[in-house]
Amino acid sequence: MGRTTPITERDILERVMSDGNGALSPAAARSLLTLKFPAGDMRRIRSLLRKNNAGTITAEERLALEKYLRVGQFLDLLHAKARVSLAKRTRAD
Repeated sequence: MGRTTPITERDILERVMSDGNGALSPAAARSLLTLKFPAGDMRRIRSLLRKNNAGTITAEERLALEKYLRVGQFLDLLHAKARVSLAKRTRAD
């Protein structure tokens, strides 16, 4: 029996977001580009990353870091989709 490659949330989201032409209005694309972590969350992420790099992160903190990283990847995908949509719109004009 063949082995299956593990699928990640990112893999699924990439397929969802690349389906069809996926054109966003310029206003929607610009709005998506404003989405970001608040300053307090960025401080928490940096703290968790430092602990992870030092090898002092707890299991609970590691789970929190993984959640932040997943949301960050989702934001990256949204931003990429928005940039592509704006670039297509610019070339079409």
